[in-house]
Amino acid sequence: MLAKIQSCAVVGLDAEPVQVEVDITSGLEKLTVVGLPDAAVRESGERVRSAITNSGYVFPQHRLTVNLAPADVRKEGPAYDLPIALGVMAATRQVLAEMDDALVVGELGLDGTVRHINGVLPMAAMAAAQGYKRLFVPAVDAPEAALIEDLEIYPVATITEIVNHLNLRKAIPRYHSNLSFDDGESVLYPVDFSDVKGQEHTKRALEIACAGSHNALLKGPPGSGKTLLARALPSILPRLTLAEALEITRIYSVAGELGDSTPLVRTRPFRAPHHTISHAGLVGGGRWPRPGEVSMAHRGVLFLDELPEFGTKNLETLRQPLEDKVVTISRASGTLSFPAGFIFVAAMNPCPCGYYGDERKECTCSMGLVQRYQGRISGPLMDRIDIHVDVRRVPFEKLAGLEGGETSAAIRARVERARKVQEARFKVWGKSHVLVNGDMGPAEVQHFCQLDDAGKNLMRAAVKQMDLSARAYHRVLKLGRTIADLAETEKIEVAHLAEAIQYRPRGIL
Repeated sequence: MLAKIQSCAVVGLDAEPVQVEVDITSGLEKLTVVGLPDAAVRESGERVRSAITNSGYVFPQHRLTVNLAPADVRKEGPAYDLPIALGVMAATRQVLAEMDDALVVGELGLDGTVRHINGVLPMAAMAAAQGYKRLFVPAVDAPEAALIEDLEIYPVATITEIVNHLNLRKAIPRYHSNLSFDDGESVLYPVDFSDVKGQEHTKRALEIACAGSHNALLKGPPGSGKTLLARALPSILPRLTLAEALEITRIYSVAGELGDSTPLVRTRPFRAPHHTISHAGLVGGGRWPRPGEVSMAHRGVLFLDELPEFGTKNLETLRQPLEDKVVTISRASGTLSFPAGFIFVAAMNPCPCGYYGDERKECTCSMGLVQRYQGRISGPLMDRIDIHVDVRRVPFEKLAGLEGGETSAAIRARVERARKVQEARFKVWGKSHVLVNGDMGPAEVQHFCQLDDAGKNLMRAAVKQMDLSARAYHRVLKLGRTIADLAETEKIEVAHLAEAIQYRPRGIL
């Protein structure tokens, strides 16, 4: 007898419908899974057999063939356990209900319990888009699935529960979400800008970086506060919108990094991988590609501390995501793209000992060693960083002072005002794909960053004296546009350009 159950596969950040077909024929007992399964899917036969038997039902002692269609879509993970089990029980008439309007996912334990799976949010989104009315998911994943509206969510704890529900013996209560999304006013950040003593010029630079989504490099001696400033950065970023929160949650769901108590990401990501991270861990990849740190930092901050210690291959692969805001991974089986719209912030010492150019402690490195150390960061990568800041030591008077600096809430208010100005500007001109100044391409720069004669003269001198590339020239203009937005002026003035130019690198510091 043949039975069909609807399920789905996660490919990249999206889900695709998969039909689980179970056919029982005469012959020696054997369960065969076909349809491009990975090892976890092929092993599902043993889990399904034990789960059905230990739940008090009958597993057929015949030849079973399980087909996961379409056969050209890769199937991975244990999410097919529950639909395969229901298919077996439907083929043996232990389940009698029609399930054409339902989609089923879930991993089975040997005792028949239904366990957590990754990627429930894109599965629920696909189910709603395809017109399914019901979605049966593991009970622990129901809050995540309920983020998608217009879909009946049924939390399944055991295989017995879903069989009783389908056979009309005892219905599973439909899950109703009581989750509310606020705009982040109640979020408590681990570091506030008022906790950082001094460093007003660096705080100003990071405020500009957040206002226009610009990349920044902090260079200075050990203990000057570079890491602390970077960790305070999320506290001045604009609060998440619901659309952004769902976008981030989808990535974390596929990557398996959603906590049991957090079905919805409510704060902007701050990712700070160690310099020993692998290439696949940073940009994504693997045999079946998964999001890397650059995608996990989407709509947030990617912070690389001790930048020169990262491998050259890892740093060079950042060039394309920094430019395109997306990372593309190609494999023999196909090409996948993951979003990578993050603010890139890096910190580094000026030399191996850390004290080149320091006013108090003498550097022990030779000039050649300093040049080689700073030369680990290639010119093309440095060219993609808009803001270069020299972070100096904090004087004792400021360290010992009791007065705190400006709070993150006050800085965030200015950042949000500047973001709203940019959003309104791009919306009026029909540039919906551009959200912030840092996203502007050459066409947008030419239109929104026009200069008067004084500004053109200043940029002409800067291009000549600093040997700016075309990319660096555009980045200075975008930075000047953000500074003007913070000053709430429509025109990019000479003072705004001068401040933007001073953030360009000038060689060895």
